[in-house]
Amino acid sequence: MSLFDFDAPPDRYAVIGNPVAHSKSPLIHRQFARQTGQRMEYEAILVEEGGLAQAIGNFQASGGKGLNITVPFKHEARQLMDECSEYAEHAGAVNTILFRQDGRRYGHNTDGIGLVRDIVINHGGTIEDSRILILGAGGAVHGVLEPILNERPAGIVIANRTVDKAIILAQSLTASIPVKACGYSALGESAFDLIINGTSASMKNELPPLPASVIAAQCWCYDMMYGDEPTIFMNWARDNGAVKYLDGLGMLVEQAAESFYLWRDVRPDTAPVINQLRKN
Repeated sequence: MSLFDFDAPPDRYAVIGNPVAHSKSPLIHRQFARQTGQRMEYEAILVEEGGLAQAIGNFQASGGKGLNITVPFKHEARQLMDECSEYAEHAGAVNTILFRQDGRRYGHNTDGIGLVRDIVINHGGTIEDSRILILGAGGAVHGVLEPILNERPAGIVIANRTVDKAIILAQSLTASIPVKACGYSALGESAFDLIINGTSASMKNELPPLPASVIAAQCWCYDMMYGDEPTIFMNWARDNGAVKYLDGLGMLVEQAAESFYLWRDVRPDTAPVINQLRKN
């Protein structure tokens, strides 16, 4: 063997956020890489407020191939891209960056794709023609609305404590599908086939003030948050007759798989990764 027979260094990827030490992304992408035979490294990088532009520039200049962006930088990252996908444009936020060979930065948002794939593919649920209630009007909800609308639901209601924020979000959409906004108290006797909790209330072990009447006969409930135990929202859904109640761990893995596919042009099998995370 010649002294010059050596492998090129593995391609480098990372997740940037603050905080970021808790991120499951390195574990997920390392499992994807092993499963698909991709030679790559993936790390978590803590970035201080105000340091995003420099951190992205440094990673790209050092030969990095792509990045994931997590809180609180998704909206700021959108402003640092040369081009964006339709989903990133509509969300006004980027959670995945691909550094093209010519140096241009391509921004994508995979959150909504991950949510839809988890519901429809992993669990066999239906979004098309469903009456959907989405709780919250923050960045998490903004990031998933376009892929949900592309599934052609019957209609969407966005409920939020600050009604004006929900109204602004609903009016920003150009879909032919009805999208309405209201406060929780205005839900009245409306019933829904799918309820998605896009608030952070579960992280504080709190519930949005929902009447049980919002749960229709065959209603599914989906919490975008996840934890070691069922969330308080999932327990509420179970206690009030929802036929299915899910957390957002599958969404996390599916959105990561979409990033991986953009970077490596191969789609990993998400089921074993989700199962492994459930055991940890």
